[in-house]
Amino acid sequence: MTKRYSRFLFRFHATAHETVPLRQDLAAPVRAPFFRNTMNILAPAHSSRSHPVLHPVALAAILTLSGTSLAHAQAAPPTEAPGLPPVTVSASGLQLGASDMTTPATVLEGDDLVRRREATLGETLSSEPGITSSHFGAGASRPIIRGMDGPRVKLLSDGAELHDASTISPDHAVVSEPLLATQIEVLRGPSALVHGNGAVGGVVNVLDGKVPTAIPQKGVEGSAELRANTGAGEGAGAFSLTGGAGNLAVHVEGVARDAGDYRAGKGWAGGNKVPGSFNRTDTGSVGLSWIGERGYLGAAYTRQTAKYGLPGHKHSFDGCHADGDHLHCGAHAGEEDDGHDHGAEAPGAVPVVDLRSERLDIRGELRNPFAGFSALRLRAGVTDYKHDEIEDGAIGTTFKNKAYDTRIELQHAPVAGFKGVVGLQTSQRKFSADGEEAYVEPTITRKLGFFALEEVRLGDWRLEAALRHDRQTAEAQTSGIERSHNGTSASLGAVWKFTPGYQVGTSFTRASRAPTAEELYAQGLHMATSTYERGNADLKSEISQNIDLSLKKTSGDTTFGVSIFRNRISNYIYGRTIDEVDGLQLLQYSQQDATFTGIEGQVRQRLNRHLGITLFGDTVRAKLDGGSLLPRIPATRAGVRLDAHWQQWEGQVEWLQVARQNRVAEFETATPGYGMLNLGVSYSSQLSSGAPWQVYLKANNLTDRLAYAHTSFIKNAAPLMGRNVTVGVKVAF
Repeated sequence: MTKRYSRFLFRFHATAHETVPLRQDLAAPVRAPFFRNTMNILAPAHSSRSHPVLHPVALAAILTLSGTSLAHAQAAPPTEAPGLPPVTVSASGLQLGASDMTTPATVLEGDDLVRRREATLGETLSSEPGITSSHFGAGASRPIIRGMDGPRVKLLSDGAELHDASTISPDHAVVSEPLLATQIEVLRGPSALVHGNGAVGGVVNVLDGKVPTAIPQKGVEGSAELRANTGAGEGAGAFSLTGGAGNLAVHVEGVARDAGDYRAGKGWAGGNKVPGSFNRTDTGSVGLSWIGERGYLGAAYTRQTAKYGLPGHKHSFDGCHADGDHLHCGAHAGEEDDGHDHGAEAPGAVPVVDLRSERLDIRGELRNPFAGFSALRLRAGVTDYKHDEIEDGAIGTTFKNKAYDTRIELQHAPVAGFKGVVGLQTSQRKFSADGEEAYVEPTITRKLGFFALEEVRLGDWRLEAALRHDRQTAEAQTSGIERSHNGTSASLGAVWKFTPGYQVGTSFTRASRAPTAEELYAQGLHMATSTYERGNADLKSEISQNIDLSLKKTSGDTTFGVSIFRNRISNYIYGRTIDEVDGLQLLQYSQQDATFTGIEGQVRQRLNRHLGITLFGDTVRAKLDGGSLLPRIPATRAGVRLDAHWQQWEGQVEWLQVARQNRVAEFETATPGYGMLNLGVSYSSQLSSGAPWQVYLKANNLTDRLAYAHTSFIKNAAPLMGRNVTVGVKVAF
């Protein structure tokens, strides 16, 4: 047992007076900082900090309560095709089954989710076909879908948008904790439109249990989990507890994680470990719900704190600036040079991000609220986010993001065979940065959207259409510049189950995405990504025209799913590199038509009652009109996986081959390919009380290959983790 893991056990098993009791035989003691965070959740102290106005949330709550008595409204999942487990895609807008989606939907749940979970959302999903991650060390990683990232991929917490700073820069963490997720959904196409027209890449929806939706049958239920990883000396623990009686239910959950710098694969010139790749995170949440016969209304308060390093940060770029369309890091003519070698790294510790996020979620659902409508749903949230970037013990830059969002959906009863949902979504974000790397001036972004989604089933066909209109206003508070954009998006989709076990799906989407405040107003040095960024206040909205075609076989000894897509984007917004000095790039946000094409899929063959083999892979090509290539596009991948199950044992062995990426943009370097061997095994059983438990082991990169993520800004400074083993145990009660 490593010293770091021993320290974690001490952290997670502190003195008795710092214990959060789960049950007499399943206490979860934690170190004082995590305990204090949890206690702040249970009884938050009054604060002098200003918070976003709550009037949209209050209005939404009143609308939800205006119906008859509240009740638990759980829609029964549709019947799935034979051979597939019944999986309901919550983010679909109509509570559809996975096999009813017009475009591919990735759903991770149960044991599969336990096997895939990593410390960040991006790394958790990065092995799924069509999905990679931005990879910025161990503390920050955001999903990339079909080569698109940032604001083009919308991240949700049970249908409500996550508000952090991860869309602004890849070195900013996503405030979502995979260890607390009960299901993770990834979808594209018509259903994704109901969550925002800017989600031209897709939507990732993380489901959790922090707002109870039902009274536990036994009065109390929960889970506890401990895990450790050798690659980073990581220790992590999580607990979840729900209790209730009558019409009230309360939920408490938390996670503590302590991981040091991780080991890179063998042969890395930078040494054995990646400096600054540590990650320490504490998350706690408490929720309360009123639950009746036809619906529920609840709220949850979540607090997350994190400290993680920023590998590859170069102090040598201090003082660099743009001089016209060129970078200047020395003295001007007639001026005395500062004597600093801007091509060499200045001494100093790796910068650290010190993050704090507080979020209030309000969720509600009412079935049959009034005549002609089958459900009324509410999702609302208020976020107070802040992180400091600390260099040499002093705060260099502080980022703040205060936001609220409200979403109301009204699902109507079937009319002439049509079933659908209409809704309203509004949000406001106040973002500011103060300090050395405040490359975006304070901004206020306001959004208002209206949407509708309809479906009809005709024999073996399911047809779907979506329509959404949005208005966005982004105001730069220092310069006083304000830009408004309106956009209308629409989509059509169909699924044809032409013979038992087989189906074909197709969709066409025309979506509009307004430029973000950062794309409009950025102006300054961003050392984390080694860039100097310049916005463009005259940017227009993007117009995306996407066609998707998929074929699935969902039953029998052979099952498969394959999808091809082509996404033509007019006025595509990207950071165009116009100059480079010693690795520092001058990025000018520009617009040009672009096309993304690709294919993704997997096929599984059942060998016998215990064994199966799966082939999987994906590829995407992205280029601008005229033939220029876009930067950081994922490399082609292919893999084979052998799975086995026998009695209470399950196991997998997988080989993943990533091709060399030599289709690179100007000023970008090629990335070598690599092969990676992964292994996983788990054993499940029950305690004498009947409570299920599971012990699992997964070993990644068993050959200790040196591997680089082409999608990362810091790929050379932070390679992927070398050989590492994760062991864990989980108990539910």
